[in-house]
Amino acid sequence: MIIECKDWQAQYDKMPLGTRLRVNGNITVSHPGMVPVLVKRAIQDKSFALALELELKQEDGNFIQVVCDKQVRVELPDEQGPIPKVDIFHEGQLIATITDIVETH
Repeated sequence: MIIECKDWQAQYDKMPLGTRLRVNGNITVSHPGMVPVLVKRAIQDKSFALALELELKQEDGNFIQVVCDKQVRVELPDEQGPIPKVDIFHEGQLIATITDIVETH
């Protein structure tokens, strides 16, 4: 269960070694055993936007029930060129949209 998500950033990196897109943010989870993971959604819309899915993985073990922030990050190779925005979904619902994508050369 996501309590809160914040500080989303996207960077379109055109530095040598290949163009890539990095997306990161902070997720507040209910205990330290929850690990947030960003993956490319199987279904992309027909615009040039990129849709990512936020998944929460449960680590093995016992964890104290304490709310904590975890950073989530994904790096994708350039597959479709510059994108106008990144949409982030969790369990089918849109939880964040990043329209300010920093471009570095």
